[in-house]
Amino acid sequence: MKKIFTIIVSAAALLITTGCNDFLDRQPITNITPEKYFKSADELAAYTVAYYETFFPSYRGNYNVGVIWEDACTDNLVRGGSDFATALQYFSSSNGRFLVPTGQNTSTAFNRIRICNYFFEQALPKLEDGTLSGADVNHYVGEMYVMRAQAYFYALRNFGDFPIIETVLPDDNDVLVEASKRSPRNEVARFILSDLDKAAGLLSNGAKNRITKDLALLIKSRVALYEATFEKYHKGSGRVPGDSNWPGASKNSGKSFDIDGEVKFFLQQCLDAAAQVADAHSLVANTHVMNPTDANPHYGWNSYFEMFNQPDASNIDEVILYREYSRELNVTAGQGPYILEGGNCGPTRSHVDGFLMSNGLPIYAAGSEYKGDETLDLQQEGRDERLQLFVFNNTDLLAHRVTGDETFNAPAFLEQPEHRDVTGFRIRKSYTYDEAQTVGASGNIIGTNDMILYRAAEAYLNYIEAYYELNGNIGGKADTYWRAIRTRAGVDPDYNKTIAATDLSKEDDWGKRSGETLVDATLFNIRRERRCEFIGEGFRWNDLIRWRSFDHLMTEKWIPEGVNLWESPLKDNEKYLKKDAAGNVTTESAFVECASGKSDANISARTDSKYVRPLRVIYDNNELYDGYTWHKAYYLQPYGLQDLTLTSTDGSVENSVAYQNPYWPTQASEGAIE
Repeated sequence: MKKIFTIIVSAAALLITTGCNDFLDRQPITNITPEKYFKSADELAAYTVAYYETFFPSYRGNYNVGVIWEDACTDNLVRGGSDFATALQYFSSSNGRFLVPTGQNTSTAFNRIRICNYFFEQALPKLEDGTLSGADVNHYVGEMYVMRAQAYFYALRNFGDFPIIETVLPDDNDVLVEASKRSPRNEVARFILSDLDKAAGLLSNGAKNRITKDLALLIKSRVALYEATFEKYHKGSGRVPGDSNWPGASKNSGKSFDIDGEVKFFLQQCLDAAAQVADAHSLVANTHVMNPTDANPHYGWNSYFEMFNQPDASNIDEVILYREYSRELNVTAGQGPYILEGGNCGPTRSHVDGFLMSNGLPIYAAGSEYKGDETLDLQQEGRDERLQLFVFNNTDLLAHRVTGDETFNAPAFLEQPEHRDVTGFRIRKSYTYDEAQTVGASGNIIGTNDMILYRAAEAYLNYIEAYYELNGNIGGKADTYWRAIRTRAGVDPDYNKTIAATDLSKEDDWGKRSGETLVDATLFNIRRERRCEFIGEGFRWNDLIRWRSFDHLMTEKWIPEGVNLWESPLKDNEKYLKKDAAGNVTTESAFVECASGKSDANISARTDSKYVRPLRVIYDNNELYDGYTWHKAYYLQPYGLQDLTLTSTDGSVENSVAYQNPYWPTQASEGAIE
């Protein structure tokens, strides 16, 4: 099996990059026949490996910081450039930015599902009649069950209720219409868990750059926790089956729903799956060294930091799935060099302030010993080491240079837009100090270190949250896992100390609410732990959606903030002074502060706030100047007009077997009703 994994992983890189001779390029999927393909384990493997990049993100390319950008449009991160349009879509007070599509909004989900169902339609009969057999065959079938689970989890998060389809449908309108009936979301979630159970029964634990049994279990814990908390916190909103205003009621007549029972079922499923992964994998060690040393200038100074960007992640016990890159095959990643240059994003002050002191106290608590935010160094002193490791401070090493080591010193506020530190804070997670992994002599991106996609720490945190949601207390394995996470972070493991000192009125954290209701201090600190552990790993959006934590934006706008610029020595840094014609630094500031009529402004005004406000740089015609807002409809994506008309017996929306999601209209190019 190990030998086959090695062969297939090499083939995978070739398939992803060349596209010349790969399995699927030889003949379109619509023309593939069982007589020609699906006759051996190698052909099953070729099919599954060709779709890894469809079902798992690659983050390859020059101009991105990998998964870090996925935290944008939350209270964790602000991204500049093109993401400003995404922020406008979700957070503008106008409902004219996010519209019902004219076409099919579900096509991506259905295409992914069809890829999987075609495989099963060809492979499973051969598996059942003995034409195909063996551990390798079982493993590749297990891989495809995980991929279909991923496809359906994508559909569940975006649309909620969704058709459950297990075959490749013929081009017959009556059959297609019938198959388009949406199943209630709890049934969809149960279907996903069923696929993951099948996968776990077929998969082995082998190379971590391929799907494994532990990956299936980890994804199962993620899906189960997502559905349990979504159903709990969205109950009564119309987004949960059985709600009085659930739009699927008339299409699912005769069905009854015990949502409280479903929540308990999914929580228990999460616990069972998460424990299997957490108990089998230890957390990588944190040496508590915050910067490279002369003895270890690149690697070997802190395994926790290096886990997220190193040459070989295959032997790290905490890692469940990682992505490989290859310079020879021109499959490279840009996160190292892009972070070096600024990254076109930045954590928010809300996120930074959420990290505890190492003594376990929030920064506002009596006796916390918090030093304030006059400088980045002071702001991080004595704090949770995840903040110190994964967000740059003034004196952190930035790069090894021929002329000497360079420190971060000050944010890149005035660089080209694609290289700016948008909030002044810069994430250091996924960075590497290996200059061979930044920019080559030709100026091309050459990053080939591995990128972590799934790790066991998630199983620890999924278990903790599910345990508390189910039992209302922390005990047993939940206690053990939580203490392990905090100990690794360099924080006092006594979480009860933190809970007792928590004042939710002083926490600028969207996760402190579900709907308009404040959660209790214990649950909030479980959510805080996820936020801090997963900084820069793209978890925040889905967490806030399932917790229903955007509701407060409908009544109170929120303005993202960054570093303290205007009441700190930072504003006078030489980096922000103009140069004369000869290139000499002057004493004149290069900052142009925001004001009406100033289209050349490059920073928010000091009279506005001492903290940088990245979305208040331009005053005129700025729909986000007054902050983020939210609409009820946005927790689910709308069905497009063709999603409704093509699933109708007569082409009308009224007679569609499908239905629109809550608070969305059935007319194309119109915004949310609420």
